[in-house]
Amino acid sequence: MAYSNFTLEMVRTAFQLEIAESAGIFSEIASVDPSAHLATTLARNVPLAITINTEKAKSELIIADILVELREQLEHRISLFSGIDFSIDDENGLTGVCDFLVSLSPVQSFLEAPVIILVEAKKDDLTVGLGQCVAEMLAAQRFNTEKGNDIPYIYGATTSGTDWRFLKLEGRRLHIDMVIYPIAQCDKILGILSSMVEQKA
Repeated sequence: MAYSNFTLEMVRTAFQLEIAESAGIFSEIASVDPSAHLATTLARNVPLAITINTEKAKSELIIADILVELREQLEHRISLFSGIDFSIDDENGLTGVCDFLVSLSPVQSFLEAPVIILVEAKKDDLTVGLGQCVAEMLAAQRFNTEKGNDIPYIYGATTSGTDWRFLKLEGRRLHIDMVIYPIAQCDKILGILSSMVEQKA
């Protein structure tokens, strides 16, 4: 079993999660204005990524730029990882490669403190990736426990690049925001991601 094989129902049953679905659990988070560079980059890249219409194009032309902007706005207090092996628990299927991972550490050479997991939506369906995202969030939680990292919340997002949906894991309680944030609300997306890093969401 690997992360990508999990559905939301499977991961809930296997790890005995309590799921709370609600609309707008991140709605009160303050927006963060994108830099002029990001605004220009997205104005150029989003139409191209939509036209190419592949996960790879949206990953490279939208998602990566959002995360690099997040790192810049936070003055390199975080590190970013893309496509890294994150096999934590073979027995329980918490194995595989993460699309994107944000760490609460400036160290870029190795992973120290995962806090945000991002999963690319398959065929632009944000719901399909929820199981994979939650499984990776659970792995991040276990990683932090084993390393003695005092990080109370693990966050996640499923994204097509053009649409974003956010999650929060607190112990065995999983919060799923039913609101989908479009890339036109880039400032809101950046605000939510920043609040996750600050553990304020």
